[in-house]
Amino acid sequence: MLSRLAGRLVPAVGRLTLTTDDDGAGLPPAGIIAANHTSLADPAIVLAALLRLGARPVVMATAGLWSVPLLGRALAREGHIPVYRGDPRAARSVDLAQEALERGRHILIYAEGGLPRRTDAAEAEPGAFRRGLARLAHRTGAPVIPVGQAGARRVTSGSAVKQLAGLATAPVRRPRLHVHLGPPLCLDGEGPAATEQARLAVTAAWRTAVARLGEPAGPAA
Repeated sequence: MLSRLAGRLVPAVGRLTLTTDDDGAGLPPAGIIAANHTSLADPAIVLAALLRLGARPVVMATAGLWSVPLLGRALAREGHIPVYRGDPRAARSVDLAQEALERGRHILIYAEGGLPRRTDAAEAEPGAFRRGLARLAHRTGAPVIPVGQAGARRVTSGSAVKQLAGLATAPVRRPRLHVHLGPPLCLDGEGPAATEQARLAVTAAWRTAVARLGEPAGPAA
């Protein structure tokens, strides 16, 4: 449902384009999709882009979303995975992700663990990644598919008031949005080096997305 909804809503708020580095090979049958996180709008943008490739991933997202009325029930019903940080239930999130990968699903994960603390709409490269991504890849042997998106901050960014205003005016402004998929990679281990390997791959995909929009590519937020 989330993927279908994103596929319908995103074209209404912006002009989405998609490129890949796979030379027509398509997505692996299962894998960990790692995307940069810049805005509350970008999960929908990434889901809409992946839907064009026939992928409807299981999303790993902050557990707080499961307490939102209607949304929480929809997330639970569709098998998306709540992420509990600093909580004994965190291990269960990894177990559920592994089970989904073993069933041949794609997992969408935001390894930065949160949004940048900025109020402007400019682009900036991904921040430091948490180690959960590398641990999941090492544990399952699943490939990591780096995804870079740009333009989402033109839809929503900044204070709550600015975000509501941005979302309300986006159907009129129709900002350009771009998602780029880099080539799948197998991480070397599960430690800091593997985590940085994943971050650099996502950063490279993000830089391609930024270049497609003609946006300046700034440093990490």
